[in-house]
Amino acid sequence: MKKNEIIIRDIITLRGPNIWTYRPVLEAWVDIGELEDFPSNKIPGFYERLAALLPSLVEHRCSYQEHGGFLRRVQEGTWAGHILEHVTLELQNLAGLPGGFGKTRETSERGVYKVAVRAWHEEVTRTALYTARDLVMAAINDTPFDIESTVENLGDMVDSKCLGPSTASIVDAADERDIPAIRLLDDGNLVQIGYGAAMRRIWTAETDRTSAIAETISRDKDLTKELLSSCGVPIPEGREVRSAEDAWEAAEDIGLPVCIKPVDGNHGRGVFIDVKTREEVEKAYAIAVEEGSAVLVERSLPGTEHRLLVIGNKLVAANRGDMVMVTGDGKSTVRELIEIQVNSDPRRGPTELHPLSIIRLDSAARMELERQNLTADAVPASGREVLIQRNANHAFDVTDDVHPETAALASLAARVIGLDIAGIDLVCEDISKPLAAQGGAIVEVNAGPSLLMHLRPGVGKPRPVGKAIVANLFGEKENGRIPVVGVTGTHGKTSVAKLVAHLIYMSGKRVGLACSDGVHLDRRHVQKADAANWTAGHRLLLNRAVDAAVIENGARTILGEGLAYDRCQVGIVTNIDQAAEDLARWDVHPSGGEFYTTYRNTYRTQVDVVLSKGYAVLNAEDPVVADLAELCDGEVILFAANPACPALAAHLAAGQRGVFVREGRITVATGNDEAWLLCRLGDVPVIGKQKDPETIANVLAAVAAGWALGITFDAIGTGLKTYGLELPALSSLLTQTAKKPRKAATRK
Repeated sequence: MKKNEIIIRDIITLRGPNIWTYRPVLEAWVDIGELEDFPSNKIPGFYERLAALLPSLVEHRCSYQEHGGFLRRVQEGTWAGHILEHVTLELQNLAGLPGGFGKTRETSERGVYKVAVRAWHEEVTRTALYTARDLVMAAINDTPFDIESTVENLGDMVDSKCLGPSTASIVDAADERDIPAIRLLDDGNLVQIGYGAAMRRIWTAETDRTSAIAETISRDKDLTKELLSSCGVPIPEGREVRSAEDAWEAAEDIGLPVCIKPVDGNHGRGVFIDVKTREEVEKAYAIAVEEGSAVLVERSLPGTEHRLLVIGNKLVAANRGDMVMVTGDGKSTVRELIEIQVNSDPRRGPTELHPLSIIRLDSAARMELERQNLTADAVPASGREVLIQRNANHAFDVTDDVHPETAALASLAARVIGLDIAGIDLVCEDISKPLAAQGGAIVEVNAGPSLLMHLRPGVGKPRPVGKAIVANLFGEKENGRIPVVGVTGTHGKTSVAKLVAHLIYMSGKRVGLACSDGVHLDRRHVQKADAANWTAGHRLLLNRAVDAAVIENGARTILGEGLAYDRCQVGIVTNIDQAAEDLARWDVHPSGGEFYTTYRNTYRTQVDVVLSKGYAVLNAEDPVVADLAELCDGEVILFAANPACPALAAHLAAGQRGVFVREGRITVATGNDEAWLLCRLGDVPVIGKQKDPETIANVLAAVAAGWALGITFDAIGTGLKTYGLELPALSSLLTQTAKKPRKAATRK
């Protein structure tokens, strides 16, 4: 029987931490219509058709937390929204994006669900979501669905849109160290690792430490050889030539066989090895000169080519190349044998997902065939071995076999050229022996080397090259983070954010502020439109000139965009006023326990992302806010004007930190130790004579944040007294403060 269409009413892109999870998700609002009356167990044959289309769904454990748990739910009866969630995730998994978060919840409107799924890439996940809708409807209505082409199309999108495996290995290694990463190109491999002034940038195997001069030198093979030779690195004898005749003269001088290659070529194009005759020299020269600006003729070295990966002057990985050969069967042409015996290997392919590349009959391969009196269309006799390439993919991991002297030479070569990450090509017969003893030599130094051969070698164990790159960019105690302060709540967010930014500025750091008042960089108001949103906060984190960032996030930002940062040093929640905000757009309604739970979960997002060594700053006089303390991974500082506030008193009794007003003075305390009386309320211009309770609470929240950031009490006190003053008055007060060092006022 035909059922109404599943309608995806809206998709909300949550690019950062949100009410669902820490990672970016798409939140789809899904109307299942009359299917609300037809759970999966009431649709004849649905379970069988769905399981046949996606048998891998058996791996989804779902709420039963067991193998086949989700399919069990389908058998017992579950609704279309929940099924859509799992099918979307599985389609992404089959396309090359394994794992991921998923959750489905009812809304207040019957038949309408929120379906949240992990968004590795927004466009890919949107496509997977709509495709999943079509697949579920096909299973419901018993209509055809081409799952094979669907997965293939999604896989092509993943290959073109998502990070390649080499870049992903670096990003994953950063994630393991809790270093944040931001992709700077939507469909490229340019990535920022870290925030603000602490950031580094990578582009696959190149970093912001990769010298442009060194990269240029590495492309000039003749200059590279000259520099290496001057430092005692063994290189093959040879010289640059300008004509085919000159190439033959050089070959005669060096002694045959020789290697002929472009001076500034790459990826092995136009490289001819073991060239033995004048005819071969002239042919090789003609092709090599088309690949570069000039041609090198070098002594041909005995042995096999190896690729050594050097990162930060340390050998991290090494692979050995090998010859590609086919064996005749008396029936197939050489071209056909290559496809049958070589390119059929599932490890070979055109993408970064394949550790080995497709073997093609290029000019070098055709020359090898000519040497054997064969052509691509010749049929070799049964059992005859035919050499296709002398140095093909570096498929064999030999990292553990590299002789220490050879590793040291590779490191020296990278330093001589000036590369932080280098692929060192050398030729030798046995990598476990010193080069000099076997006549081996370094033949090339490459910038931006391939990482995939080391991550997914054809034979041998993978090497953690991503971790090595991250370790080279960030020291053991570095985490790529700047202090980030997130401010949320119903009232006072902007005031608190601006005052916290002022305190950071007074401490000597370059501070960025994104709030409802706009974007501020130090004392410059660079954008005057409302900037309490993901985009503005994100911009601050991309700015190398920002030492610390203060970012305001209201409930609408959290529900509609997500947070701009993954974690923060300080998370502030000012207050929660149920009646003050209209959040019906996100199905949050001020009615009873459901409202409390949803609203609390919205604001708890800010507390959830506080780092384990960070602080949540919470309003002790708001019971809903004070209850969020138990959710914080780090420490908690409570603030309240009244030190007798029950939540604050209990917090202090437990030996924790608090900020309050005692005898008209702003006071900070740890347990029973009232460590510092900062200043009188009347000394703070923003409080003034009115002493508005809400303004006082805002100031206390800012003081707590400054304390959490390690700003000195002198700087906090000065900041409170100068906030809101015009520049001349501020300069005058700062001068007076500098002349008269302030005495500490303490109370035990």
